[in-house]
Amino acid sequence: MQSFDFTKGGYFFPLLKFTLPILFAIFLQAMYGAVDLIVVGYFGDTSSVSAVAIGSQVMQTITGIITGLTMGTTIMIGQIMGAKQTKRAEKTVGASICLFTVVAVAITIIMVVFVTPIVKLMHTPEVAFDKSIQYILICSAGTGFIVAYNLISGIFRGIGNSKLPLCFVAIACIVNIIGDLLLVGIFNLDAAGAAIATVFAQAVSVILSLIIIKAKGLPFSFSIKSIRFHPMEIANIVRFGAPLAFQDTLTNLSFLIITSIINSLGLVASAAIGINEKIVIFIMLIPMSYMSSVSTFTAQNIGAHKPDRAKKGMYYAISSSLVFGIVCFIFSFWHGHILAGIFSNDIEVIAACAEYMKAYSIDCLLVCFLFCFMGYFNGCGNTIFVLVQGILAAFLVRIPFSYFVSKIPGVSMLQIGFASPISTAFSIILCIIYFKMKKQVISNAPTAIPETVYKE
Repeated sequence: MQSFDFTKGGYFFPLLKFTLPILFAIFLQAMYGAVDLIVVGYFGDTSSVSAVAIGSQVMQTITGIITGLTMGTTIMIGQIMGAKQTKRAEKTVGASICLFTVVAVAITIIMVVFVTPIVKLMHTPEVAFDKSIQYILICSAGTGFIVAYNLISGIFRGIGNSKLPLCFVAIACIVNIIGDLLLVGIFNLDAAGAAIATVFAQAVSVILSLIIIKAKGLPFSFSIKSIRFHPMEIANIVRFGAPLAFQDTLTNLSFLIITSIINSLGLVASAAIGINEKIVIFIMLIPMSYMSSVSTFTAQNIGAHKPDRAKKGMYYAISSSLVFGIVCFIFSFWHGHILAGIFSNDIEVIAACAEYMKAYSIDCLLVCFLFCFMGYFNGCGNTIFVLVQGILAAFLVRIPFSYFVSKIPGVSMLQIGFASPISTAFSIILCIIYFKMKKQVISNAPTAIPETVYKE
């Protein structure tokens, strides 16, 4: 239950120690979809691979919405802990539980009702259509577990504890691997079996995490009576989290649109882009981890009124993540076929994946800057800007580029792959301009609630 206090001490090693558990947690969480794809690819055919790739990408979009909203809780708790106002943390957690219960129910209903139109919009190949619907419906039934896991993880990261979320997802990953091998490999349930294994794994993870929390407790008082619709807390969670959820939704939507565009190029292209999306998740693990840790680092220091320390933390994060980014770039550019071979044994699909990765590998360097900037702005509470730059990058650059390139006769996956690094470079330019122009605004960013509202 040890937590980090980022308002004092060094920069590099505390950030690294906090980031590593987040890195492993995101890695294991990414293994959900990857293991599904690997096992189905081994025991099934190309249509099954396409179905799981499309279905998991749709569910990744839903998870992005949930993760963005729970960041509102993380930011609030981070600022509250930095200000040493633990009574506010109790109300924030109670309000979060109420809010996200409603969110879980709403998302489940929407996914069940609109699953067929969603699969159609993805231009899913006909041979993979029914399997995609099955996968999404089964995974949607576990939306409550997805919400619960992300909320619990968001709370602990806000208080500076990144180790417990790692434990929770490690349990889920192990259960998911066993479930996939059993349901897909032995019982031949194909894509549906992979989805059932995923939901069951998430359920086990949440149940065990609640047992651990019950036994260990939280660093502030909390009881069932705390679970109420506290209007002020919910307003602040939504104020911070909604822009991030919207930004994540639009970003994932842009990738879904790109996937839909590529799906129209044929089954090989459809399977290749699905596999590439899985590879990219692993390549982006380190910058994604730093984004989360920089958010917590910044939130605590903004709450403690130490804006200069928050900026220095971002600089340290960029420089250290860039070292890993260079390694990922080298491997992705020259050895993309090795990564693709993990997910498929189809020579055409592997070749298409390797082509795509040559262009996408540039993003390994660029996201080290972008994600740390985004983590910093999130921790400051400047989530509206994060939303705006995400919208502009997706709908002014990434989608138009992918669409027009796809219309070129004989277009290759290499050409399509440039869409992401170009849009990332555009976002970095926006971040630098905003950082330079709004330094004073960012330095005096508002905390979750004025300190005078609550007294210890």
